[in-house]
Amino acid sequence: MTAPGTRARFLVAGEALVDIVVPSSGTPEHAPGGSPLNVAVGLARLDFPTTLVTQVGDDDFGRLVAQHLEASGVRLAEDAVVPGSPTSTATATLDEQGAASYSFDLRWALPPRPVPPGTTALHVGSLGAALRPGRASVVALAEQAAEQGLLVSFDPNARPAVTSHARAAWRDVEEVASLAAVVKLSDEDLEFLQPGDDPLEVARSLLAGRTRLVVVTCGGVKAVAVSGEGAVEVASRRTAVVDTVGAGDSFMAALLAVVADHGLESLDEQRMAGYLTAAHEAAVVTVSRRGADPPRRSELPAGWPHLP
Repeated sequence: MTAPGTRARFLVAGEALVDIVVPSSGTPEHAPGGSPLNVAVGLARLDFPTTLVTQVGDDDFGRLVAQHLEASGVRLAEDAVVPGSPTSTATATLDEQGAASYSFDLRWALPPRPVPPGTTALHVGSLGAALRPGRASVVALAEQAAEQGLLVSFDPNARPAVTSHARAAWRDVEEVASLAAVVKLSDEDLEFLQPGDDPLEVARSLLAGRTRLVVVTCGGVKAVAVSGEGAVEVASRRTAVVDTVGAGDSFMAALLAVVADHGLESLDEQRMAGYLTAAHEAAVVTVSRRGADPPRRSELPAGWPHLP
């Protein structure tokens, strides 16, 4: 939690790419994406100064990514554009219910770097924290931030199409999670990473050392949060779904927003329920419109996050 009257300054590290969205009917669309990019956009739209450490090419797709970030107020790290390299892509194929399945054309070789001065929070995740060789630089950033006492968060956002060996992927998740105060996973992550295990028990197993809060999201049904003080489940708000692209990232950004402003010092069931409800409210806006389009603060209800 930052000092009263100030806003956390977020550094987000991970992949930025272009989603090629293929609807169940109609024409494919191109849109900037990648879980870390989406979280960075979500944070910036909630009025947090945010810098994205990533890699894009000096091509049309790279320019599309840069323009999207600029329009949302996200600062792109100075060395993010790699001359002569193509921008990575993810093809999201939507079913008739709007749920997405993914395939990837991805390169990730992020150079090492220090945590920039003035940073107060670091978010890492997805393929950026899994795909080698760039993973090493992301893990090193998390180690630096943890050692400096910054708020570190992690969302593995597992992609079996890219990291197909579940046991190795889970070892990687445990390593990064051990550096993070806040960890979010989805039930789909756990079905791949720890098949057959109780999601609540897996979440509790990650509560050690620096980790204070673990959240498991279950699609549009519910989210569960666990801390050293208890566990709580909050149902998702029902809404008409256009598609689910970026919903988990909007949830993550909103969760980090309330954690950054209100802290991790007291995580009883009432406080965690308030955090989950606030995150659900952001995700509901995202699923109500096409693509990974997280809400701006002005699009959320007056008085958000309505904490007890």
